[in-house]
Amino acid sequence: MTLTGRCLCGDVRFEVRGTPLWVGHCHCESCRRGAGAPLVTFAGYRHDQWVWTKTTPSTYVSSPGARRYFCPRCGSSVAFDSDRFPDEFHFHLALFDDPERVTPHAVFHSGERLSWMPEKLPGCAES
Repeated sequence: MTLTGRCLCGDVRFEVRGTPLWVGHCHCESCRRGAGAPLVTFAGYRHDQWVWTKTTPSTYVSSPGARRYFCPRCGSSVAFDSDRFPDEFHFHLALFDDPERVTPHAVFHSGERLSWMPEKLPGCAES
């Protein structure tokens, strides 16, 4: 399976190949603030499964060993990687051109969930 994605303005584009390592929703405060959303849904891929196909995004070191990638033109939050997961790169699922082809199955950092968010998300297990 090959999927493509892009930021809001289309300057940053990427392609992923194969089955993701995992797909899940993150409730952590850093992800929420980085995306301006109550949670962020990511798909994790090995480094050999993806490429930038247009502009390479800018990088922000959000905490020691953690990097957030965003479009330098429109500011869209695009991806995340961390020294904690050296073999993975995490793309924002909502930026995929066809996000319905990948289904989230996990929830991360549920202890940081906003009180008005549902405690249980359909089809997802706590990780």
